[in-house]
Amino acid sequence: MATKSSNGISSDDIKQVFKASDSVEPKAVLIQVIVMTALSGFMILAFNMLRPTNKNVYEPKTTYHAQDKQPPRISSSFFGWISPLLYNHERHLFPTLGLDAIAFLRFLHLMRWLFTATALVSCALLIPLDLGYTITNNPPQHDILSSLTIRDVQGPKLYAHIGCLYFITLLLMVLVYYHWRAMYRLRHQWLHSPEYQHAFYSRTLLVTNIPPKYRSEDGLWRIFDGMNLPYQVTSVHIGKNVGNLPQLVKEHNKNVQDLEGVLVKHSKDDPYFQERPTVKVGGVLGFGGTHEDAVKLLSHKLKQSAAAAEKYRLQLLRHEPNNYGFVSMASIPAAHGAAFDLRNEHPKGLFFELAPNPKDIFWENISLSKGERRFRTITGFILMILFCTSSLIPIFPIASIANLDALAESNAIPFLHSWVRSSPSSYALASGVIPPTIAALFNLLIPRLMRWLSKYMGANSFTTLDRVVIARYFTFMVVSQLVLFTIFGVVLNSVLEIIDAAKLQKPTLDSVLNNLNKLPARLTRTYVDQSSFWIKWFAGFIIVFDLAQITNLVFVSLKSRFVGRTPREVREWTKPPIFDYAINYSNLLFMAAVGLVFAPLAPLVPLAAAIVFWTSSWVFKYQLMYIFVTRVESGGRSWNMIINRVLFSAAFMQVIAIFTIGLQHQFESLQFLASIPPLIMTILFKQYINKRFANDFQYFLPHFEELARAIVHSEESDVVGRKLEVRYCHPALHLQTELQMPLVYPESLLLLRHNSRTGKDRHRNRSRGVDVEKARPNSLGSVVAPEELVEGVTVTPVNEVSSLSASVVTTLVLI
Repeated sequence: MATKSSNGISSDDIKQVFKASDSVEPKAVLIQVIVMTALSGFMILAFNMLRPTNKNVYEPKTTYHAQDKQPPRISSSFFGWISPLLYNHERHLFPTLGLDAIAFLRFLHLMRWLFTATALVSCALLIPLDLGYTITNNPPQHDILSSLTIRDVQGPKLYAHIGCLYFITLLLMVLVYYHWRAMYRLRHQWLHSPEYQHAFYSRTLLVTNIPPKYRSEDGLWRIFDGMNLPYQVTSVHIGKNVGNLPQLVKEHNKNVQDLEGVLVKHSKDDPYFQERPTVKVGGVLGFGGTHEDAVKLLSHKLKQSAAAAEKYRLQLLRHEPNNYGFVSMASIPAAHGAAFDLRNEHPKGLFFELAPNPKDIFWENISLSKGERRFRTITGFILMILFCTSSLIPIFPIASIANLDALAESNAIPFLHSWVRSSPSSYALASGVIPPTIAALFNLLIPRLMRWLSKYMGANSFTTLDRVVIARYFTFMVVSQLVLFTIFGVVLNSVLEIIDAAKLQKPTLDSVLNNLNKLPARLTRTYVDQSSFWIKWFAGFIIVFDLAQITNLVFVSLKSRFVGRTPREVREWTKPPIFDYAINYSNLLFMAAVGLVFAPLAPLVPLAAAIVFWTSSWVFKYQLMYIFVTRVESGGRSWNMIINRVLFSAAFMQVIAIFTIGLQHQFESLQFLASIPPLIMTILFKQYINKRFANDFQYFLPHFEELARAIVHSEESDVVGRKLEVRYCHPALHLQTELQMPLVYPESLLLLRHNSRTGKDRHRNRSRGVDVEKARPNSLGSVVAPEELVEGVTVTPVNEVSSLSASVVTTLVLI
């Protein structure tokens, strides 16, 4: 006989819940978690085994770093990488990593503690309550996962979810205020740092959309003289129209890399140089044509492309100026003050902003005219709308796959129904792994396409492009994955219900309309039901794939073994790679949005989010300390927009919770009214944050007493030294630095010399090698011989290049 507890729950009731949990979805979630946890363990093991012998992959910053930005010392022992992560905090890392990296780590710190506290409270409070309510009332079509959510809870017990909503809102406000205050302090510390105070771009303005009559240095002087600004201008520089020169430089550099590839591949295939490499010229579809000496042909192309670029550059000296220019101010406060005063002013159609770092500029975009920029903006938005619309096509099958359990039970697809009956384990595996995998693969292309479209639409700099991509990609993900994905799930479930009803009796118009009237309630129910999909989706991010860098290791190893690597490729691949803030911020922000939306509805989702953010904080901290570098330091400029999207996610969570609770009692209960204040609190808090921190975050506007200590530069020193022109001249005009010269190994010089055809000459040249006494080490620790002229082509023989350890291939083969 079943026994009952004090709250009226019998053992039979508990057995009933777990009996209902024999459905596919709980098994699918469990299988996904187990598979991804096992893969994560394997990746951590592979990382610990490969790291000591492949430091150029896992610790490139220990070798290649600025003099004052050496990363902390790290041991080569099995777990030697953990200690630096534990004992190096923000005050130690700020001088070496920069404020952009510190802001990224602070965001992860905020998210991990937000979801840790949320998961502890919601799991401890809501899971027992929801499970007890489900056991007591035994609602239809429930399993262990739905029993842990708000889906079937009604009445006074909803106040527990409302209390959790208040807790999450207040906790988020406290954490955001704490980190905003810290970032505000760090931003001003960076603005006062010697690195920024002595940077020339920090006191420079960018002026775009200059009318034709002002496109001269005298015109720029007249513009600023006519505005009567209380800031001293020390020098001006008008941009030059470079025409096709960048394309000529790009073509020349491609010829250089093609020649290097031919030399390395032929040296690998024919180490004794019995035959010279050839290439087919002419012909159609592989038929016809003649075989030419590849080295001679590419050498001839190099000489022609270099001469064409130099000739074009000399002609540019007589070309007209462009529609942009740069203006240097006497001090940093003067430049920031002028940019702040002119941020919304457009005299004569001009646009003023703080000049980016020269390394940060998209030179092909900065010179766009107003008409070109407007055309690109319109066409870019049209393309983006078309892309976003077409991207909805894969969402429906993903939503269908995410509801495989419902499809199988409805028998709408006989194959699925028979599959789940014959092999429930394999069906659970497919249901658990396939949907999040497809969603992840689908999302690989989106941010890169967003980046291309945003650049096409006229972004002037890399840092601006990053912020634009974050904003657009996050918006797209929320709309497509959190809104339309759920709506498609509702439509699918409604269609399945109509199909099931049609099997029993012929559907009428009234029955169809009655089914449609249930859409609002079904929408909130589907949100809750899809929490299991997002648990599986989060489980896919537990894998620390980026930490192991397996893809990079395999690619480099295979290419070095079967194709060969040129000295230039070795140099580029062993440098620390650029950290992609835009994509990583976007993915993490969407994780935060998912975790927040389901926090008061399904407590297991914020628990999964907490695990992912703790894992991500460790992985990204290691990567920023030892692997990746920031392309151009912006001083944490993205922080404001990141926090804005976190607060938007909180508001979205509150709206979903309000509708979920309100629909339980037709929006007429006290619970519905009690769920509204958190949304109002979030909106008011956002206004306060803007007034307290955000409005003063971008510009360096010191107080009166600080102005007296500001470094003031004279007009004479800027004009005589031509500092502005030197720093903001288009890179293509510096042909000596932009035109590459071939980097070759000493043995490859034999292919570049006509007089080394005989075996005797080959032996003499090979034994001659390079005079190491005259060689000089380059910035990467390589030994580079002085340039020499071979067949009219200037080359740099590389005697020794720091490359990936040969044990990479051996280790991978053994594994």
